[in-house]
Amino acid sequence: MTTDREAAVRLLKRCGLEVTGEAAQGGPPVNAAIHAVNGFEVEPVAAISATTPHAADELDEAWHHHAAQASLRAENGEFLMLPPIPGGSEVGWIRVKDPVGKNLPSRVSAATGSPEFVAISVDGRHLCAASVEEFEYWVVVHEFPIRKEK
Repeated sequence: MTTDREAAVRLLKRCGLEVTGEAAQGGPPVNAAIHAVNGFEVEPVAAISATTPHAADELDEAWHHHAAQASLRAENGEFLMLPPIPGGSEVGWIRVKDPVGKNLPSRVSAATGSPEFVAISVDGRHLCAASVEEFEYWVVVHEFPIRKEK
């Protein structure tokens, strides 16, 4: 019997990602990240019509551009990702690297049937996600405030 985490790790590897370890403590709660992507008031930084001939290519390009602008990757290339599987939010953040470096939404879609996923910087501050909304693909960027230590 496999665990949800084992299934998540296998899926992330099928997406071409290298799983580098557990997520660091102190990142945003998973539900806060999901709300930052799916909340009623969310505005995308890019919206691509899903009906255009090269929509997947445009989503890939837009996501990578905005992920770079948002400082998603640490100096060593790591970032955190919620596994894009049913129950992925219960698994939580998994630390990954992307050795391919391009077409991540398309690779997620090839493995899951949808380009949707949520990624965040290792420090838990910078989020960049790909989302499907009605007839559009969205790229959503969000910055969480610095959390004060207690």
